[in-house]
Amino acid sequence: IVGATMNQLEEKFSKEKKKLIDKAKLNRVQQFTKDVTLDPDTANPYLILSDDGKQVYCGGVKQNLPDNPERFNTASNVLGKQSFSSGRFYYEVLVKGKTSWDLGVVKESINRKGSITASPMNGYWTMCLRTGVGVKYPPKKVGVFVDYDKGSVSFYDVDTADIIQKFNDCSFTEKLYPFFSPGPYHGGKNSTPLIISPVNYND
Repeated sequence: IVGATMNQLEEKFSKEKKKLIDKAKLNRVQQFTKDVTLDPDTANPYLILSDDGKQVYCGGVKQNLPDNPERFNTASNVLGKQSFSSGRFYYEVLVKGKTSWDLGVVKESINRKGSITASPMNGYWTMCLRTGVGVKYPPKKVGVFVDYDKGSVSFYDVDTADIIQKFNDCSFTEKLYPFFSPGPYHGGKNSTPLIISPVNYND
């Protein structure tokens, strides 16, 4: 019995230790937090942006907006205003309560018109959530960390500090922009906004 209890304790201890190490790793990347706001000139006409440029959701009605070259005209996407072409950067997005979303970074020259396939080959380094697909415990808040010079993009579940997805060996050659898609309106089921949230280091 003593042996079994010791094993349980060791298992518990190593789990806790892993948690602490993961948390420390996340804290390290959180130091590269950059202030990101949404760029209304890139937003699909169905998207509703908050005045402070920190929140976006898909409304049920198309707004009458000019179809300028940088605007997504069919995909419900919007980019951040800030671009990055060196070093490391990090930001967090609250995704809680949504049934569908995409997040990540894209290169400046991506195609913004017509139907789009989001893949690294096309300059999209993104992850997505679709209700009922694969994710047992969908994250509430996602951290996106890019190391431009190393060519990596990592997605963190901020609450558990786990890396949920990672792209390595990306050869970035142009400016990268934060990328957001709050997903379709779904008759109001998915009208919760994506929120770019302040980073809290000492959770």
